[in-house]
Amino acid sequence: MSGLLKWAIIMAVLALIAGLLGFSGLSEGFADVAKFLFFLFLAAVAVLVVLGLFVFNTVAGPRP
Repeated sequence: MSGLLKWAIIMAVLALIAGLLGFSGLSEGFADVAKFLFFLFLAAVAVLVVLGLFVFNTVAGPRP
């Protein structure tokens, strides 16, 4: 999962570099990919947190 965040950061940096050099079309493409990967990462984290809460409650058993 950390691979998603790593690639999102790489794409964001490439978008910034392309924007600074004047490649606006390329910069938009990199930025779109970076946004998609970042939100995919956030969705995966949210799913894992919810699953972790349910598993913790199941393993810990009922609370007194």
